[in-house]
Amino acid sequence: MLQMEGEGEEEDIVCLDESFFIDDNYQLTTFTFGSQVIELLCLQSASTDFDLTGQLVWPGAMLLNDYLSKNAELLQGCTVLELGSGVGITGILCSRFCSKVVLTDHNEEVLKILKKNIELHTSSENSKCCSGLVAEKLEWGNSEQIGHILQTYSDGFDLILGADICFQQSSICLLFDTVEKLLRNRREGQCKFILAYVSRTKIMDSLVISEAVRCGMQINELVGTRSVVGNLEGVIFEVTLKKQDE
Repeated sequence: MLQMEGEGEEEDIVCLDESFFIDDNYQLTTFTFGSQVIELLCLQSASTDFDLTGQLVWPGAMLLNDYLSKNAELLQGCTVLELGSGVGITGILCSRFCSKVVLTDHNEEVLKILKKNIELHTSSENSKCCSGLVAEKLEWGNSEQIGHILQTYSDGFDLILGADICFQQSSICLLFDTVEKLLRNRREGQCKFILAYVSRTKIMDSLVISEAVRCGMQINELVGTRSVVGNLEGVIFEVTLKKQDE
């Protein structure tokens, strides 16, 4: 405990352990996307720590999962890496159609619940429909962690996914720098980045587009995906590397 003097009296300053800010009151929650029913552990409201936004399911994840469930042919037999997976709701849905799904997050506490949900869906009862689920730590812009992903999965991925991951302006540059490296790692065929984006500020709206362009990417809105989610406007973007002659 620390003390400091103030107006002739000593005041006690309480030093709180970081666990004080962590809410781990997870509840088993059921979500339905078309014919797909998913049960997983998540919070029902946001944690007090902004860095722990991955503990609950955000509107953009609902938007992306709804789109993927209606276009499951896009996933059939594919390899997928998801950025900012949180509790894993999108990756778990993908695992029912894909050959491999790598779920990533940077926060250790979020990775704990992500791994619990993977275990829940790769149990003997569910293993046939949820094979190939893997969790990896990945902080955007971290060259060591990105290098580990590129080396471990050297053939690359068919799809990179991100659902409602654009919250902090300072992270958008790092996000697209990371995406650019992942897209270029595909050995055969073209890799696409599918981003479910929820508009919260006009500054962020512009930043997402400008950063994609800065990194040599083409970003297009998928027709018919713009909708209202959680009282906010959401849309799904398809992001690809520009061809060298463009």
